[in-house]
Amino acid sequence: MLKPGKGKTPRRPGPKKASNIERDPVGVYCRIRPLGSEDEECCVEMISSTTIQLHAPDGLKANRNGEYKETQYSFKKVFGINTTQLELFEDIAKPLVEDLIHCKNGLLFTYGVTGSGKTFTMTGSPGEGGLLPRSLDMIFNSIGPFQAKRFVFKPDDKNAMEIQSQVDALLDRQKRDSQQTVPKTPSSRQKPDPEFADMISSEEACKSENVDEDCCYSVFVSYIEIYNNYIYDLLEDAPYDPIRSKPPQSKILREDQNHNMYVAGCTEVEVKSTEEAFEVFWKGQKKRRIANTQLNRESSRSHSVFTIKLAQAPLDADGDHILQDKNQVNVSQLCLVDLAGSERTNRTRAEGSRLREAGNINQSLMTLRTCMEVLRENQMCGTNKMVPYRDSKVTHLFKNYFDGEGKVRMIVCVNPKADDYEETVLVMRFAEMTQEVEVARPVDRPICGLAPGRRHRNQAFRDELSRRLEERGGPSNADDAVLMTQLIESLPALPTCELVDPNDDQTLPRLIEVLERRHRVRQMMTEQFNKTANTVKSMLQQFDSQLCSRDAFLHDQQSKLSEKDKVILNQKTEIERLEKKSKTLEYKIDILQKTTDMYEQDKRSLQQELETREQRLQKELSERKRLEQRMQGVMTDTKLKWEKECERRVNAKQLEMQNKLWVKDEKLKQLKAIVTESSGPAERPEKPERPSRERDRNIAQKRSASPSPLPKALPAHPKHRRSHSAGGEKWVDHKPPSNLELDTVMQPIIPNAIKVSTPSEKALSKCHKYVLRHQELASDGEIETKLIKGNVFKTRSGGQAVQFTDIETLKQECPTAPSRKRRSGSAEGPAEVEDIENRAPVASTNSAHGYQKRRRP
Repeated sequence: MLKPGKGKTPRRPGPKKASNIERDPVGVYCRIRPLGSEDEECCVEMISSTTIQLHAPDGLKANRNGEYKETQYSFKKVFGINTTQLELFEDIAKPLVEDLIHCKNGLLFTYGVTGSGKTFTMTGSPGEGGLLPRSLDMIFNSIGPFQAKRFVFKPDDKNAMEIQSQVDALLDRQKRDSQQTVPKTPSSRQKPDPEFADMISSEEACKSENVDEDCCYSVFVSYIEIYNNYIYDLLEDAPYDPIRSKPPQSKILREDQNHNMYVAGCTEVEVKSTEEAFEVFWKGQKKRRIANTQLNRESSRSHSVFTIKLAQAPLDADGDHILQDKNQVNVSQLCLVDLAGSERTNRTRAEGSRLREAGNINQSLMTLRTCMEVLRENQMCGTNKMVPYRDSKVTHLFKNYFDGEGKVRMIVCVNPKADDYEETVLVMRFAEMTQEVEVARPVDRPICGLAPGRRHRNQAFRDELSRRLEERGGPSNADDAVLMTQLIESLPALPTCELVDPNDDQTLPRLIEVLERRHRVRQMMTEQFNKTANTVKSMLQQFDSQLCSRDAFLHDQQSKLSEKDKVILNQKTEIERLEKKSKTLEYKIDILQKTTDMYEQDKRSLQQELETREQRLQKELSERKRLEQRMQGVMTDTKLKWEKECERRVNAKQLEMQNKLWVKDEKLKQLKAIVTESSGPAERPEKPERPSRERDRNIAQKRSASPSPLPKALPAHPKHRRSHSAGGEKWVDHKPPSNLELDTVMQPIIPNAIKVSTPSEKALSKCHKYVLRHQELASDGEIETKLIKGNVFKTRSGGQAVQFTDIETLKQECPTAPSRKRRSGSAEGPAEVEDIENRAPVASTNSAHGYQKRRRP
C-alpha cells in the first residue's frame, strides 16, 4: 500500500457540484441459488419479496439465551430459487439498457461468496441466457434499423469518439477487407448463431420503444479482467511467437479531460449484431483465468468487466447524413462486472498461486467495502474524508459512478448451504451498508436543437417519389429511383420572383430563362424515357414469344424444382440441427479443454512437488546414513570405554574386598591373641600378672610403632588423580553462587583457571577443560562436593560444547559420628577395635573411572 504523499498522482479538483442535485441510493438485489442436493442443510429463508432471514446451522455455538441467532436483511427485491433469467433481467438490467439508449451511464455488478452463482447470473448457459446476452439483444433489437455504417464512429484512444465522413469510412472498410485479419461480421439479416439462439428465444426478446429515430448509433464492446490487481485486455490479439510466447501485458488507468477513468490502450471492437457481440465476448471469455478449487470446479480467479459503449450522433436537417460535429457525439456506457467470489483459504486449502489469487481477491473486495463505508460516512455525517479508490484497481476504475452521475446496481448472490453461513453473514452486512450509499441521479441531455422527425420525413419523401414513378411507368427499382432523384436535383433552382419595383426589367426575363431551361431538361428526360420505354416494349415482345415456346419446358422444370426445394428444405433443417449440435459440442469441448488444462496444470504442480519431496527424502536418507555411521562409531567407542571401565571397577572392587578381608583377618588375629593371653593368668599365681600386662603393652607399642603392612596394589586409574587438574591446560572453574565454603584440607585448588559463576561462550572458547562444583547432602547429613569434569570442543555451527568425562566426589566424615557401628563384647575389646579403626583417617575419591582408598599413617 502506498503511503500518503508518495507515489500518488495529485488528485485533480473536479467540477463543483450543486447542492440541489437529486440522489438515489444504490440498488441492491438478492438472488438465492438452489441447493446442490435436497439433504443439505439450508440456512437462508425468504420471508417476503424484500426480506430474507438467516438461520445459524446446528454446528455453531448458541447465544447467551441458548437459542440460535436469527438475523433478517432487507433488499430492494429478493429473487427466490424459482426466479427465471428473464424475470431478473426485466427488473434489474432492462432499466439500465433504457438509460444507455438515452445517453445515461450504468454499472451492474454481482457480489457474493465463491460458488454462489454470480457468473451464471451474468452470463447464463445454453437455454438460460444471463444478463449480459439479454442486454446485448435488447440494444440491437432497439437500434438495429438506425445503425451507422462501420467506421463512421471511431475511437480516439482517449475515451472519446470521432466522426468520419462516408469516404473515410469506406476507405477504412476497404483496408480492413484487404488485410483480412478481422473476419467479416455476419449481418443481422443472416440466421442467428444456434448457440445464441438457445440462450435467448424469440419469445423472450426485448426491445426499447423510446428510441430517437433522428440519430445514428454504433456499439463498441471491450472486455478486461483484473487479476492480482493488474488489468489485462482479453480482446488483445498478441502476435504469435512459436519459439517463445510472450505473456500478456498489463494496462494502466488514466483520466480523460472530463475526469473519467478509463483503461488506456484497451481494445474496443465495433459490433453490428447480437451474434457478433456475443462472439467477441466468448473470445475474451476463453482467455479469462479460472481454476478448480475445493469449493468450485470453475472458480473465477479475476474480476471481469464487460463494457458496452453506445455512440450516437444526430442526423442533419435533411435526415440523410450524420452531422460532422464531434461536439454533437454522445457516448454512454454500461459496465457489467462479474466480481470474483470471496473465499477462505482454510476451506479451499489453497497453496502457491491459488493462495496469492485468493489474497488479492479478498483484498480488492475489502477495499470496495472500505470505500463504501467512507462514502456512507461522508454523506450521513457531513465529513470530507478521502475515499481510498486508488488502493484497488476495481474501485479506482469505477470511482466516477460513485462520485459522478450514473445508476449503480448490485446483485448479491447467496448460496443457502450451511457451510457458507459465516461468509454469507459478512456479505449481507456489506450489502446492507451499501444500500445507504447514494449516487447522483443522471439527467437527460438533449443532443441538438433540430426539429424531430427528420429521418421519417426523408423516408416518406423517398417512398412517395418511388410510388409516383411507378404510377407513371418509371423505374421501379431503387437504383433507377436514385437516378431520377439526381436528375431532379440537377434542375436549376428557381430564382426569386418577388417584384418590388414596377420598373424592374430583370426578374421576369431571368425567371423566363430558368423556366425555359427546366422545360428543355424535361423534354430531354421525356425523350429519354420514351426511347427507353420503346426499347423495353420490344424486349418484352421478344420475351413473350420465347416464353410461349418454353412454357412446357418450364412446367417440367417447375415440378423438378419443387421436388428439389423439398429436398433442400429437409437438408437445411438437418444442417440447422447439426449446426446446433455442433455448437453445443464445441461448448462442451471448450469446457472439457479448460478442465483438462486445469488438471494438467495440477498434475505438473503435483509432479514438481513429488520430485521436491523425493529429493528431500533422499537427502534425509543420506543424512540418516551418515548419522547411523557416526552413532555406530560413537557406540563402538562407548562400548570399548565401558568395557574398560567395568574391568577397572571389577579390579578395584576385588582390591577393596581383599583389603576388607585382610582387615577382618587382622582383627580376628588380634582378638585371638588377646583372648589367649587373657586366659593364661588364671593358671599361674597372681605375682606373674604384671609381666603379662607389660607384654600386652609392649605388643600394643610394637603394633603402634610398626603397623602391619598392607597388601600392595596399584591405583585403578592413576591419570584421574587430583594432581591432573594442576597441569598446563586451561580450565573453566564453574562455581555457582549457591555453594558453601567448607574450608577443608581437601578443598580443590585449580591453578591457571577462569572462575565464573555462569558459563559463557567467550570463557569456554579460551579453555580446553571444564569443571562444575556441585554440592548436595549425603546420606549421613554431611555436605558432599562433586567435581564434574569435561572437555571443551567447537561445534560445526561455530559455538562451544562440553563433553563430560569424569566425576570426583569430596566427602567430609567425622570419626566420632553416632552412625558408627559398635560391636557387643567386653569393654576393652570394642574400644581397642574402635581405636584400630579410627587411628587411620580415610580420604575417598569416587570417579567415573574407579574407586581409590588410601590410608594415612
